[in-house]
Amino acid sequence: MEVHELLRYFRMPELVDFRQYVRSLPTNTLVGFGAFAVLTTFWYATRPKALKPPCDLSMQSVEVAGSDGARRSALLDSDEPLVYFYDDVRTLYDCFQRGIQVSDNGPCLGSRKPDQPYEWLSYKEVAELSECVGSALIQKGFKTSPDQFIGIFAQNRPEWVIIEQGCFAYSMVVVPLYDTLGSEAVPYIINKAELSLVFVDKAEKANFLLDCVENKLIPGLKIIVVMESYGSDVVERGKKCGVEIISMKALQNLGRANRQKPKPPAPEDLAIICFTSGTTGNPKGALITHQNIMCDCSAFVKITENTVTPCPDDTLISFLPLAHMFERVVECVMLCHGAKIGFFQGDIRLLMDDLKVLQPTIFPVVPRLLNRMFDRIFAQADTTLKRWLLDFASKRKEAELRSGIIRNNSLWDKLIFHKIQSSLGGKVRMMVTGAAPVSATVLTFLRAALGCQFYEGYGQTECTAGCCLTVPGDWTAGHVGAPMPCNLIKLVDVEEMNYMAAKGEGEVCVKGPNVFKGYLKDPAKTAEALDKDGWLHTGDVGKWLPNGTLKIIDRKKHIFKLAQGEYIAPEKIETIYVRSEPVAQVFVHGESLQSFLIAIVVPDVETLCPWAKKRGLEGSLEELCRNKDVKKAILEDMVRLGKDSGLKPFEQIKGIALHLELFSVDNGLLTPTMKAKRPELRNYFRSQIEELYSTIKV
Repeated sequence: MEVHELLRYFRMPELVDFRQYVRSLPTNTLVGFGAFAVLTTFWYATRPKALKPPCDLSMQSVEVAGSDGARRSALLDSDEPLVYFYDDVRTLYDCFQRGIQVSDNGPCLGSRKPDQPYEWLSYKEVAELSECVGSALIQKGFKTSPDQFIGIFAQNRPEWVIIEQGCFAYSMVVVPLYDTLGSEAVPYIINKAELSLVFVDKAEKANFLLDCVENKLIPGLKIIVVMESYGSDVVERGKKCGVEIISMKALQNLGRANRQKPKPPAPEDLAIICFTSGTTGNPKGALITHQNIMCDCSAFVKITENTVTPCPDDTLISFLPLAHMFERVVECVMLCHGAKIGFFQGDIRLLMDDLKVLQPTIFPVVPRLLNRMFDRIFAQADTTLKRWLLDFASKRKEAELRSGIIRNNSLWDKLIFHKIQSSLGGKVRMMVTGAAPVSATVLTFLRAALGCQFYEGYGQTECTAGCCLTVPGDWTAGHVGAPMPCNLIKLVDVEEMNYMAAKGEGEVCVKGPNVFKGYLKDPAKTAEALDKDGWLHTGDVGKWLPNGTLKIIDRKKHIFKLAQGEYIAPEKIETIYVRSEPVAQVFVHGESLQSFLIAIVVPDVETLCPWAKKRGLEGSLEELCRNKDVKKAILEDMVRLGKDSGLKPFEQIKGIALHLELFSVDNGLLTPTMKAKRPELRNYFRSQIEELYSTIKV
């Protein structure tokens, strides 16, 4: 940083106290003060007080007597889990009604067209449109009961919330169909849930469903409601196969002319059937009740009630799929507090533009996005000086994190991190990450760089998104927080992997009012997930840390044995290797007839060339991927990371193959929640796997 730039900041009004402090020093004290000595002095002189935590951070969970080692949140006054935070908010219908009141009919749902500002619907406008949708469904012959299922096949947009609120107002159940769930899964879900009506956003999806009807894949579908414009050809095609095509606007007009009084649900009624994508086989329909969702939301509010609980001034950016419970719970919390939800344009490539225009204060994210942010930031620090400045500034702010301090107004923010914060709109005060593990290095750096309260959660669809969450004030990384107030957590033995509950390690099991009711029409799968005492077995392996937080250390599913009998959990290894600078994605593979692991690596197209150049290796991306020296250098870097992270020798890969195309939902190698489809990956890379095993000698 240039000295004249530092002096410019020293003329800022907020630094007047510091200028007076410097003037008071003897002249000889100032002699030899370098720019960074001045900055460090300022940092210590103006460091704010830490946030007061809601509990003792050295003991964030408490063992419940007589519960076989189960632990509860230290925020609770008793061993009974929290069910409701607000006595009058027990269903998703109640939740929205509260939002209408506390927002004073403020803006609710916003959307935008390219290069345009956001346009907003008020809370009462959304309520009116929702009742029109629900009334129209009744007019079409649908029942006001929790065994009436309605499909939504669309990206995040205002109509999604309007439709689901319309269903909830009349006790109907929403069944989301995820955009890229796959061509085979969509008809499977429609048949499994016996859907006769599906809302779609675009004519293309209507035509896809009509294809399925014509091919006799979904004979029960009778009505398709289309949100955007469509041609008469779609209507005629529907008539020929017995499917009514109606516009969203026409449906709302039908309901407006035949308004029905709402028939709200009971807390124990079904609200959503959330089909989990799964890494193998057909998706499973998790039965989620109103109580499931509201208690998970209530637990979040309880944890954050004195720190960042949303209010009508808050704005959420909605881009994570509403078909999944993580985004659904976040939006429920927002609506309950009268806050605003702004939807992205539908193209993830335009997300940064949406962020700048919307300027959200609440920003839920997934680790994949965080990794990309981290990599881009360090890629831009392309000189030794820039990297040193970035490291120096982040270390100063990380020191504040260790003291419990989160802020975005330090001198480091003004000089170094302002651009990063501005790229997200400049007003983010809370971020939440979940759905997959995030590197402690990435999380700690971004907590420092973004200067907002940044929570990490853990859970799954079957416990309504969350069962563990960061406690405010504990900004350390490497764990997923303490049990949420709505559930207990215990660890049970995984003998084949040598994880024993007596040692504080084992499979993570969850019990509480946020645990789902089972899978739709699948008692066998339900019995696998829920034991006779109501404990949900997650398949993840956890470890209790001394402060009562939970660390996820392994995965019970997807484990396999090598020829010599060692158990391998590939996802744990992949999480370590993906932090290698030139690596974007990793698929670790092993076989019971082989004694070692190999991996398929997708290089990071933005960092591979400069990374290789530093090692004297040049060429195009394709040329580098064919270069044996590049492959060797990447392998060595990954193995180094593995060693630093404590991987055992048999957990380290012995060889890699480079592949240029990213694993994605579109090419069938990832689930919609960005988890690896391991059987598909094995089949896709069978030739590379066979070649590696035939050529590597150990």
